Amino acid sequence: MKVAYIFTTPMAATFKLARMILPQLEEGAHGVEVVGMMFFDDNLFTLRAGDPVGERLAKIATEQNILLMICDDCAVRRGMAEGHFAQCGSGEVRAAGCVQGVVAGCFPQLYTALSGNMPDQVITL
Repeated sequence: MKVAYIFTTPMAATFKLARMILPQLEEGAHGVEVVGMMFFDDNLFTLRAGDPVGERLAKIATEQNILLMICDDCAVRRGMAEGHFAQCGSGEVRAAGCVQGVVAGCFPQLYTALSGNMPDQVITL
């Protein structure tokens, strides 16, 4: 089964991802294929360049072909993107200051990015 995760609740990335999902992915024991992860609000901070969890996740994402996407609007607000609010949702905002492989976007970009490797389930945490 293929899954995509959406991290939207407070501390979802620092607790559920960092302490449960990521270690399982690193050990090859997660039980499903993860095809994508979308980060909202302060969960983006996990993907800042140099963040230990983010760096580990970037490595696994590269090895396992996992999409890492940050909400473009959230990223502009937090100084983690190049672009401005009028560009949000257009695909023109670019992630900045993030671990390798992170892209910025909104739901249209998420759907397009996952279209070649569709998840069977989307899990919001």
